[in-house]
Amino acid sequence: MLWSKAIGAGGTLGGVPVLFGPRGVFGGGNRSPKYNTIEYITIATTGNALDFGDLSVNVTDNAATSDGSRGVFGGGDAADVGLANRMEYITIATTGNALDFGDLTSARRSLAATSNGSRGVFGGGTGSTGTTNTIDYITIATTSNAIDFGDLTVGRFALAATSNGIRGVFGGGIGGTNTIDYITIATTSNAIDFGDLTADRFGLAAVSDGTRGVFGGGTQNVIDYITIATTSNATDFGDLVAGQRYEIAGASDGTRGVFAGGNTTSNIIDYITIATPSNSVDFGDLTLGRSVTAGTSGG
Repeated sequence: MLWSKAIGAGGTLGGVPVLFGPRGVFGGGNRSPKYNTIEYITIATTGNALDFGDLSVNVTDNAATSDGSRGVFGGGDAADVGLANRMEYITIATTGNALDFGDLTSARRSLAATSNGSRGVFGGGTGSTGTTNTIDYITIATTSNAIDFGDLTVGRFALAATSNGIRGVFGGGIGGTNTIDYITIATTSNAIDFGDLTADRFGLAAVSDGTRGVFGGGTQNVIDYITIATTSNATDFGDLVAGQRYEIAGASDGTRGVFAGGNTTSNIIDYITIATPSNSVDFGDLTLGRSVTAGTSGG
């Protein structure tokens, strides 16, 4: 569910930030070849994905976040420059090609992103000097370059991030494989230890309903969950329906979470009801099988 029943300009309604939306979008992905494809689903309705438009360049290992209206894709390994600091944006309710937003503070791939419905944060990844603990932030409604936010507790890449609208959590990744740490998104600072995932893994994805955060897939066929407001270790949620898939993407409408792609050429989309621990259920297929794509939601 949305924080509000409708989404106004800039992802707000009456000044209240919106974390989610009915439409999930997935952009970029794969490594050889790299893709610029953006596609979308209506999260509440099972079915195959549809074409949305294109990113400005073929890119993989990027990350995405949203304010409920605008989606921003950042970083990755791009066909034109290699490690990229590029950010670009879409209006999620309106199909079309992405537009330039600005630049991250450093070029990197395999990072993770989340938001509080206004501010977007990009954390971790690997860059020209190796694994990074960098977190930077943007105001999603305003095109600009990113600004330094602070550091993760441990540098890592191929991690996942989600939020309850106040606290952002980063889980898993190479370099800290069961680590969960958190930030208060409205306040720049270094991350703080939250707890541990139930299993060491990387290449996972994360979704939220505004209370519970769920981490799915990666190098283990595991779904686990946390209550984002309360530091603790994760608890078992269930398993992915089609078995272990790594380098997947996630999106949520606030009730249902979806996991898409993975394992280099998978086109699988499956879903969970975030409030109810269980195994995932088949949703449909991506238009193009791929891994290391970026996912977010809005509309």
